Amino acid sequence: MPDTGGGPVTPVPATARNSGAARRPTGQADADERRFRIYTLTVLTFGIAAAAAVSVLWLPFHGSAELWWIGPVLALAFLLAEQLGINVDVRSGISWTISFTEIPLVIGFFVAPFEVVLAAHLVAGISTLLVRRVSGRVLYNAGAFLLEITGAFAVAGLVQHFLGGTELTWPAALAGTLTAPLASTLLALAAVRVLRRRMRVGTALRLMGRILVVGFVNASVGLSGYLVITGTSQAWPLVLAVFLGLSALYWAYSDLLREQRDMEALSDVSLMVARSGHQAVARPASRIDDLASGVNVGEWGAIAERIKDQLSAARVVLRLRLEPTAAMRTVVGGEPLPGTDATGDDPLVRLPGSHVRHFRITEANSDVAAALLDRGAQEALVVPLRSANQLLGVVEAHDRLSRWRGFGKYDVQLLGTMASHLATALDNRRLLATLRHDAYHDPLTGLLNRPGFRQVIREPVRERRDIAVLRVDLDVVSTVSDALGYVWADRLVIAAGRRIRDTLGVDVPLARLEGASFAMLLSGLDTPGVHRTAERLRAELSAPYPVDRLTVEANTMVGYAMPGEEDDGEDGDVDTLLQHADVAVRATRGGEEVRAYVPSMGQIFLRRFQMVTQFRQAIEEGQVSVHYQPKVSLPSKQVLGVEALVRWQHPEFGRLDPDEFVPAVEAAGLVGVLTGFVLKEALIRVRKWMDEGLRMSVAVNLSVRCLADEDFPAKVTKALQEFEVPPELLTFELTESGVMADPQKALPILRELHTLGIVLAVDDFGTGYSSLAYLRQLPVDEVKIDKSFVLGMGTDLGDLAVVRSIVELGHSLGLTVVAEGVEEDIARDQLEAMGCDVAQGYLISRPLAEDRLDAWLQARTARSPGRHTEMVLTLLT
Repeated sequence: MPDTGGGPVTPVPATARNSGAARRPTGQADADERRFRIYTLTVLTFGIAAAAAVSVLWLPFHGSAELWWIGPVLALAFLLAEQLGINVDVRSGISWTISFTEIPLVIGFFVAPFEVVLAAHLVAGISTLLVRRVSGRVLYNAGAFLLEITGAFAVAGLVQHFLGGTELTWPAALAGTLTAPLASTLLALAAVRVLRRRMRVGTALRLMGRILVVGFVNASVGLSGYLVITGTSQAWPLVLAVFLGLSALYWAYSDLLREQRDMEALSDVSLMVARSGHQAVARPASRIDDLASGVNVGEWGAIAERIKDQLSAARVVLRLRLEPTAAMRTVVGGEPLPGTDATGDDPLVRLPGSHVRHFRITEANSDVAAALLDRGAQEALVVPLRSANQLLGVVEAHDRLSRWRGFGKYDVQLLGTMASHLATALDNRRLLATLRHDAYHDPLTGLLNRPGFRQVIREPVRERRDIAVLRVDLDVVSTVSDALGYVWADRLVIAAGRRIRDTLGVDVPLARLEGASFAMLLSGLDTPGVHRTAERLRAELSAPYPVDRLTVEANTMVGYAMPGEEDDGEDGDVDTLLQHADVAVRATRGGEEVRAYVPSMGQIFLRRFQMVTQFRQAIEEGQVSVHYQPKVSLPSKQVLGVEALVRWQHPEFGRLDPDEFVPAVEAAGLVGVLTGFVLKEALIRVRKWMDEGLRMSVAVNLSVRCLADEDFPAKVTKALQEFEVPPELLTFELTESGVMADPQKALPILRELHTLGIVLAVDDFGTGYSSLAYLRQLPVDEVKIDKSFVLGMGTDLGDLAVVRSIVELGHSLGLTVVAEGVEEDIARDQLEAMGCDVAQGYLISRPLAEDRLDAWLQARTARSPGRHTEMVLTLLT
């Protein structure tokens, strides 16, 4: 019979029973219980009516009732046959019981009338149910007992009527005896249908086949023994020996099947734990704590039910510590656990060791007896789950149902082995949860990382529209790291994470993406509300941070993105929102510190992506070229050289400004390609001039990334040798701030280049560190005054003072001073009066393509008298 909530409920004389099914939802279980009550009333009504009809209207056999003790002896025989039954689980959820009730039944046909056999069967069956505490199904089983015996006598009568004669013959008794277990099984299968449990037709047919085979063997033994003894009274020892031999075969067979059943149960429990763990990993987690534990209590409930079915227990209780610091969770399989849950002081929970303890209320001390009474149990098997002396949980099995004598040694052994497997599986599950937590969380702050954030926000993004993803960047961390070290930078990141958590609350999904970048998901806010929250968050994060007795000011940028009308709720929206928020926070660098994403931002970054991906091809196809801007000596008006400037004529975007594509190329790691291209073109140009008798230098801008390449000096040397250009005709211009970003790597490279004879110039001087201490460390030959000061010195006395100071500082260090951005005569005259060495700007010339540069040089030069192989270039005014 299926488990209906109170343990295996079966007609006791039946030779086969089906037990243990998955637990059902509460509402469906209540409906099933109502259906089963109606079914019970129907079975009981039909049983009483059939028994009354047979007793009153048709008594096919009267038997021999002269001896008064026949009834009690039959009842005792039925009771003994049932208690000697052998339970075998043929598969998960199906229990097959080999019993000997057919033996007293077949004998009862010959020695007692219908009423006596019926009464004996009822007394034995109901007594067994009460001993096993299956009180909830007594009425159903009473009706089943009535139908079994009534059907058995009716079939026997029909067979005898067909054979003829008034005395009962053995074929009729054998047919009637087989009817009883068959009727019990049909009623059980009908109950399975009423309870809406599933059983395949093939399984039901195989079950009925086993019942008929075992019933036939038992009935044949009983019938043969009765006939032999009635015919030859001295033959009873032989009959007893045959019965004992058959019992021994049954017991041996049951032991083999028990071993097979126990192995399957161990495998099932281990696989259920492992499978639930893998499902927890694959399951989308909608809460942050789900990512940490991956726990589903319902899965452990199924495991408890499986153990309960295997032990034929009324109840199995799993008390599990699923997380190292959490309290134990209680999961019950079978009958509900009465009273309050056990605490750490409970004597059954605080058991030492790891072996199974067997407690009976009649033999236990007062504390254990009280604990059993609190659980509503008469006996219990209890085993702790331990791993490396750490208590992972406790398993309790209460009240064995299938045997009147309770749990035996096989049950103790099975539970002990199962507990060992369960402890190992639980320990592995906790390890998996730890690995899963580490995979989804940032080790420094304990917040979610990028994969964890994506996992958590997937469902909210898919289901809701009133959400926003915020991206926060702090730009002070690298400075703190350079000045105080990574430890203090990490402390600053942790402090920022705490401020975000305190500002937004613990329920807001929050992640540290990388460095000092955070992301969070806001829900239930409109666009103005999201913007106000972003402003409040920026204000909190921009407040000074106390770091090592210092106060650090942190500039904070916040960008956010919300789902648009075009979004369709697919998984890709998670990545889209994150990308949009990232684009928005990058756009804040234009001035605003809080920006919402707009589609035009995406177009800008898409354009930048196209430029990066097409750059190599653009060089190969000639879209990228080098223009040259002349530099002249202020005192002599001679053209000393040019600065090589890269230009890109894009087929789709047109002429691209270097300030747009050079930073993108540099960020994409392609600056080596760019520098190599410009250097090669510049050296080819110098070589042509040398072949024409001109000696002009060329300046190439150098990226800070090139100064991190230890092989860069060797590459430059190879290029100079290839084009046979003297090193002094090549100038590398670099920004002071770029060099000092990582001086330990940059300075050795610069010294090596300087040793080769290459001229080194500090570009944009006045905008970086601009200190004498830093400038003295650099092996440079020139300083270039930033054009912002040169452009403003005609109207701003402050800019004029800065330019004069730089000229004086450069000369004091023996450096050549170059002024950029010279666009007016007054600026040229002022620079010349200060003693500035070289001028460069639109007043002299804009950057020119190679052919236009040649024309410009031809128009503004004169051949020096007396020289035939060398030209002196002089600016003509």
